[in-house]
Amino acid sequence: MARIAGVDIPKQKRGVIALTYIFGIGSSRAQKILEKAGVNEDTKVNEWTDDEIHNIREAVGALTIEGELRSEIQLNIKRLMDIGCYRGIRHRTGLPLRGQRTKNNSRTRKGKRKTVANKKKATK
Repeated sequence: MARIAGVDIPKQKRGVIALTYIFGIGSSRAQKILEKAGVNEDTKVNEWTDDEIHNIREAVGALTIEGELRSEIQLNIKRLMDIGCYRGIRHRTGLPLRGQRTKNNSRTRKGKRKTVANKKKATK
């Protein structure tokens, strides 16, 4: 396994796919990294030479990825919560932030259902 940015990337996969195992690198960013490093997208990781791996490491080193990116995201969320804006309040209460309705769905954000006592429909 090649080790780039502290992450073991799989040997048997194509370079573009293998780079996406690094947090903060998606498919389009992986393509740009390989283009900048001068490596063919279709070559598998185990076929990379030491020079190619070195070039890829340099290209990846210029980006904000992995732990640094995670901490930056956490700081951004904390800032939103501190200033008390709408998104920050939604983060604090554990509800969806981007305008989704919460009456029926949003179980991922809200968690397991909590039953509320006496919440039955009144019959006429």
